[in-house]
Amino acid sequence: MNRAKIAITIDPEVLQELDLLVASRQFRSRSQAIEEAVSDKLRHLSRGRLARECARLDPRCEQAMAEEGMSAELSEWPEY
Repeated sequence: MNRAKIAITIDPEVLQELDLLVASRQFRSRSQAIEEAVSDKLRHLSRGRLARECARLDPRCEQAMAEEGMSAELSEWPEY
């Protein structure tokens, strides 16, 4: 998998904690630790966005649309 090389500025205390994690072999490298942290944060933000979008849905409207779709399809279903 291709990787992009970037330069970052980081607080010295955060870097010290990061180096301790690498030294204790919780991560192979600084890069792996930072990549996993950023990925986790992006997933968290994405879930938060999804939750906000879901909260905006009107349950009655969603139920009506679901029932409308089901009734239209029921006539096409085979008899058992």
